[in-house]
Amino acid sequence: MQTSTIFTKISEIHTQMAILENQMKDFARGGLALVWQRQAMFLGASLLTGYFINIQVAVACYIFALSSEIFDIQISKRVLKWDGQGDRKANQFLYLLIISSTFSSISVSIFVLLVAHLEGNTLHFTPLFFLFAAALFAAMNNHQLIKVLIVRLVIYGATFIYIPANDLWQIYTISDRSELTIPAPMETSLWLQFLTVLFVLYFIVDCSLIFLRLYKKGQDQRVALEVERDRAKQAYELQSQFVSVVSHELRTPLTSIKGGLSLIDSGVLGEVPAKIKSVTDIAFKNSIRLGALINDLLDVQKLEFGKLELELGRIDLAHLVNESIEANETFDKPLNLTFKVTGTDRPVHVQGDYNRLMQVMANILSNAVKFSKQDGVIDVSLESLSTSVRVSVRDYGKGIPENSEDKVFGQFLQVDSSKERQTGGTGLGMYITKKIMNGHEGSISYISKVDEGTTFFIDIPLSK
Repeated sequence: MQTSTIFTKISEIHTQMAILENQMKDFARGGLALVWQRQAMFLGASLLTGYFINIQVAVACYIFALSSEIFDIQISKRVLKWDGQGDRKANQFLYLLIISSTFSSISVSIFVLLVAHLEGNTLHFTPLFFLFAAALFAAMNNHQLIKVLIVRLVIYGATFIYIPANDLWQIYTISDRSELTIPAPMETSLWLQFLTVLFVLYFIVDCSLIFLRLYKKGQDQRVALEVERDRAKQAYELQSQFVSVVSHELRTPLTSIKGGLSLIDSGVLGEVPAKIKSVTDIAFKNSIRLGALINDLLDVQKLEFGKLELELGRIDLAHLVNESIEANETFDKPLNLTFKVTGTDRPVHVQGDYNRLMQVMANILSNAVKFSKQDGVIDVSLESLSTSVRVSVRDYGKGIPENSEDKVFGQFLQVDSSKERQTGGTGLGMYITKKIMNGHEGSISYISKVDEGTTFFIDIPLSK
């Protein structure tokens, strides 16, 4: 029980440090993204002060603000380069960010106080507006780190209150107003300024809380998404491992079954009665289908993990097309189909993986066979384009409905997924084919009309 509690506490500490890391990096990224915006604000305030009030104060304060800005940029860059390791390092960066924010806030406040002092006991529209802009900027952009936000708002808030309060204090200490029953007009304006400042402070604090809540809500959603992502990733890895193990375990007995059925079918073990032969033929065909399914599953697993390697070499695509048709002619016997081939009478060389391109042709041809009509024709052509070579396979079957590309090339998807569909399949063949073509820097596409047939095109770059 104690061990479990310790592990729980350690996990909570790691989670808190991860959240703190995200907060500091969000703060640093936001600060660096707004560097030029802040510089424009500093420069604009300094120019106004220099022109209308005092040039020496404007220059000195701008240099002070610029030095604080440089310090802040250096700290932010170090935070973004940090690898997130080390609790002590995290606290060190947090303190540095607080120090740099304090330095920056003090530089702004000193600038505002000097301008207000030069104006004397009057209404301080310009310095108070500068301070309001700085405080609102902090409320909008410093909500990632609550301690930094508090430091800035405390410094700005104290400066906000001090300026009108000091003016009122100066008036009451300079003039003896004990006999006055009605405030002087200037005194009334200063009181209005003081109360307005309190209202503005409330507005800034309220804005800060709103932005803080929005940020925390977004951060909670991000954490939840990361947790779900990790869970999905773990589940996917387990699923892939399961598919891999099952597929490999099925291969061994399936090879034995196919070998035994092949021996029976060949007659080596003796003459097979007609009734038994029809059953063994069905079993042999289904074993071939099961073997193809297992191979497809293993290929999908490799594709998902980026492990499908291609052994590229210079191959004659015309010879490959002819060979693929010969290899797949057995599938058209029940339908008595005819393959019409054109363009393969001369060599056409490309860089490709021979076995994988044979797999591509097998998938396209078997697809054409499945959707062809009895005694139909399948046209296969090869033509050279300017920089590539195109293989076209056309059937005259029922065609593919419009806007079905996602289903045709999707994973475990079929155009007709109803229980009454006439053709079988796993929905993996064309998905794998598209991935193989992408690996060859080629492409696959199709055109189709319902009840008129479909033509698939594969384009492969010509060999240099």
